[in-house]
Amino acid sequence: MSRIANNPVIVPNGVEVIVNGQSLKIKGSKGELTEQVHDLVSVNVDEGLLSFKANEESKNAKALAGTFRSLVSNMVQGVTEGFKKELELQGVGYRAQLQGKKLNLSLGFSHPVEYEAPEGIEIETPSQTQVIVKGIDKQLVGQTAAEIRAYRPPEPYKGKGVRYQNEFVKRKEAKKK
Repeated sequence: MSRIANNPVIVPNGVEVIVNGQSLKIKGSKGELTEQVHDLVSVNVDEGLLSFKANEESKNAKALAGTFRSLVSNMVQGVTEGFKKELELQGVGYRAQLQGKKLNLSLGFSHPVEYEAPEGIEIETPSQTQVIVKGIDKQLVGQTAAEIRAYRPPEPYKGKGVRYQNEFVKRKEAKKK
């Protein structure tokens, strides 16, 4: 069984943690995140350390303690450093262009694809074939990158599509006559 909940989360300087019952609010230089902690988990704050403990000895309570410890650790990292996912477009004529908060993608369809960035997400396009998704919420950054990739996932025959930076796509050989 995992013992992740036994390791405390270190709160760096400049990060403020507010525990109000089962509600947890973390403020940092990049923003503010809140999380509602499950009733089976208790949170303790001691001199720059956050510790999590299961309220009962059930398997579910121990699992939830580890889960919330990981979630809060990601929240602390998000408000101090932030998260980012890089995508690259491969294919002839595949382009990405940013217009305000809308990302315009040309992915070989008969129409351009427009993607509206959700609240709390910043999208950059350093080149026409590169898209960078940034934010403080790890889950939202990953979900946004996955939604952009889902418009045209990389295909195995020519390798065209939207892929993550350094993603390996196993290539297949075309059918022989």
